[in-house]
Amino acid sequence: MARMVMRVLCVVVACMAVVAPYAEAITCGQVTSSLVACIGYLTKGGPVPPACCSGVVGLNNAAKTTADRQTTCGCLKGIFAANSAINVGNAASLAGKCGLNIPYKITPTIDCSKVH
Repeated sequence: MARMVMRVLCVVVACMAVVAPYAEAITCGQVTSSLVACIGYLTKGGPVPPACCSGVVGLNNAAKTTADRQTTCGCLKGIFAANSAINVGNAASLAGKCGLNIPYKITPTIDCSKVH
């Protein structure tokens, strides 16, 4: 019985070690929900709502790895493709208006493989 418990524990620990690096991965659902408060600004301009900046800053803080940032970038490109009403200039200026300095502009044509 003790051997069986040890084997089960070893399997559980091994699974945790394999899954742990992926547990925090960014998803397009997270990106979309983080930016939902921004849609008015992205399409019409005007003042950026505080809830929008909270979402943008939270998303930036969550994207800790290159893979996360590239996934976020791909999701943003998908959002552009799905919503032609988004003003490219508003999207490109959003990070700066929320107090973030990111080393690239968010555009529909960004090469996400170069985002690090």
